[in-house]
Amino acid sequence: MINFLSYTLWEEVLLPICICVVLPVLIVWMVSRARQNETNRKAEIMLKAIENGVPIDTALFKSDNKKKRSLKKELLEKLNGACITSLLGAAFLALYFVGGEVANHFFMAGFYPVAGAVMVAVGIGLFISYFAGKKMLAKEIEAEEKGLTEEKQ
Repeated sequence: MINFLSYTLWEEVLLPICICVVLPVLIVWMVSRARQNETNRKAEIMLKAIENGVPIDTALFKSDNKKKRSLKKELLEKLNGACITSLLGAAFLALYFVGGEVANHFFMAGFYPVAGAVMVAVGIGLFISYFAGKKMLAKEIEAEEKGLTEEKQ
């Protein structure tokens, strides 16, 4: 007789299904639900404005009304991602090499060296992208910052 609530079934079948199928579906559902709620709120505002005879601002429904990120902020986000992925990759590799028995008790012990190597490689790639972008976009970033300071004055 098979015990369906056994640890191995959970470890080998249900947890990967939850992570690979259910979690992405929930994320997509939550994002689409948030967008739908935002659109519904805008529609209610527009309907109230029409009922009260107030002039309607059509820019409310434009999708371009999100703030444009600066080049410097984008580069800093790359640096942040590089640090996080490199440190996580190093932690996975350290857990595999130093952890010994501790690593074998966790879910999929063979996962640690592969995930660690991939994360360190992605982190190194993001570091390269950050430093190359910083060097290539130095003049644009300087001009953007100068424009922002002139706008504030």
